[in-house]
Amino acid sequence: MKLLVTGGAGYIGSATVAALLAAGHAVEVLDDLSTGFADNVPDGAVLHELPLNAAAQVLDPTYDGVLHFAAKISVAESVRKPDLYFDVNVRGTMSLLDAMRANDVKRLIFSSTGSMYASAGLEPLTEESPVDPQNPYAASKSIVDMMLPWECQASSLGAVSLRYFNAAGASGHLGERHTPETHLIPMVLDVAAGKRDEFLLFGDDYPTPDGTPVRDYIHIEDLATAHVLALAAAEPGKHKIYNLGNGRGFSNREVVDAVRSVTGRPVPVRTAPRREGDAVASVASAEKARTELGWRQSKPELREIIADAWAFHSA
Repeated sequence: MKLLVTGGAGYIGSATVAALLAAGHAVEVLDDLSTGFADNVPDGAVLHELPLNAAAQVLDPTYDGVLHFAAKISVAESVRKPDLYFDVNVRGTMSLLDAMRANDVKRLIFSSTGSMYASAGLEPLTEESPVDPQNPYAASKSIVDMMLPWECQASSLGAVSLRYFNAAGASGHLGERHTPETHLIPMVLDVAAGKRDEFLLFGDDYPTPDGTPVRDYIHIEDLATAHVLALAAAEPGKHKIYNLGNGRGFSNREVVDAVRSVTGRPVPVRTAPRREGDAVASVASAEKARTELGWRQSKPELREIIADAWAFHSA
């Protein structure tokens, strides 16, 4: 297939581009490099340094599909700048759909999020779990997921939303490079590397086994594999949703302990009060993806996820 990957110079997008190329697809990348990096784009893919709303300059009827990663992703920033998040994540997606419709491109894989679900404690969240976004970022993804069934009905688009949980790990030279960094594993690795003095643990009195919040971490290589499989699952006129996650949760304290074990370095921790809005737990049930897509994780273990991230971090 000839495919366009929006946001393909970013963390998850670039790993997916590499997987698509390995599967024999022809890949072009649309990325304005505002948060992505040109050196993330693998050899063999063509980079168009353009914003999302310029997709019409690239798309033509020869494309078989689009994988859409381009988005603003910081929860904290979305609270401060909700207009930016609805502009880029919602209006930008609408412009992409317009360009796809104009060029009769009938396949879309959308990078959605499991953070839109209502908190359910330690119970795994399924695709049928209630949706209740708690911030503009999650709301913007939810709005697109609400748009897609109607677009599929109106234009015979085949769309697949992949709601993944906490992407983690690295794939060779492709790893997390966020500024500022807000994701848990790279923040703890920064402490192990001596780039931060300590790790701030927000709350140790949650109703979990060790009192700290529980999250589901999924390796980016496994996420990339799921995107390749989802291409074959897209059916004209249908919108499908799949959760992607480990299926089990790891507490913040478990992550800190695993980083200490993998790196062999101390990680000083200071406990602070809970942050408002932090969920007790967020764990995915990915059984539907396993059953319908034939998806299997190759790296489900927390230590292996952290080891790959540490190798990238150290390099």
